[in-house]
Amino acid sequence: SGDNIFFWAGEALGWRGLRSGTWLFEAAVAYEEGREESDSDDGRLDGLGDEDDEFELVLQARRAFDADWRYWLDGRVVVTEDNGSLGLLAVGRRFGDQKDGTGHEIAIAAVFHDSDYANNDFGIDAEQSANSGLEETDLDGGFRSVGFNYNYRHYIDKNWQIFGEVVYEHYSSDVQDSPIAREDYEAEVGIGFIYVF
Repeated sequence: SGDNIFFWAGEALGWRGLRSGTWLFEAAVAYEEGREESDSDDGRLDGLGDEDDEFELVLQARRAFDADWRYWLDGRVVVTEDNGSLGLLAVGRRFGDQKDGTGHEIAIAAVFHDSDYANNDFGIDAEQSANSGLEETDLDGGFRSVGFNYNYRHYIDKNWQIFGEVVYEHYSSDVQDSPIAREDYEAEVGIGFIYVF
């Protein structure tokens, strides 16, 4: 609707709006499923208990350096109900001549979390340590990771888009030292479809 988009994406409902040609704002409420012991097929999470599902608020602001949106700076904050917050700062570049959001885009990001968010993901308290046999781990807030993101969007027809993305996140040494972090990094590849009403 004009410079505003209202969207439903997976388990998130939100709004995105363009302002002054070079500012993009976004607000969304998302449902985040908690980690379960059964998420690990080889039993590495046994004894840590299941985490509760929760809602989180996502706020984002992106500033383009020019009207073509070739280069941009991005800031994002995720605030959870009970498990702290996470922040992200990124710089990105868009390729191609399109001005409709399609084409290739890359970004590099630095990610930060507070101690509640860090320990919810990677901490092990005394009870969990006793139940699992894993070393008790208490993380401080601060730098979490540096990441790389590539995504591609293409219109199949007037209403349908296909998109793909590759995400790589390299953890800080504090996160790497947690027994829950099996690798020094996390990587994923995704593909999906968007329908524009």
